[in-house]
Amino acid sequence: MNNALAAFSALSNTGRLQAFRLLIRAGDAGLMSGEVATRLDAKQNSTSTQLSILQSAGLIASTREGRSVRYRANLDGMRGLLEFLMEDCCGGNPEICGPVLDEVVCCD
Repeated sequence: MNNALAAFSALSNTGRLQAFRLLIRAGDAGLMSGEVATRLDAKQNSTSTQLSILQSAGLIASTREGRSVRYRANLDGMRGLLEFLMEDCCGGNPEICGPVLDEVVCCD
């Protein structure tokens, strides 16, 4: 529950939500912090703060590459949040949740 609260808190800010969605779209390659700022038309220092909050909430991960940092969506963190939301779904009738789950599952 605490992880879910941290994730919801992190995603409650427009800039952080945009950064998270951008990193999800970037996939495994992720993006350098400067590229995130550029794509969001945001200041580098503000973006770094936003990314730090998302990382603390377990929604993104980072890797240092020289003097720069590459960020990626933490799919395990996102999966955990979705599992928390769906945990008691549909009053014990999981077949009712099927269409919802089909919508959020990535297709090849």
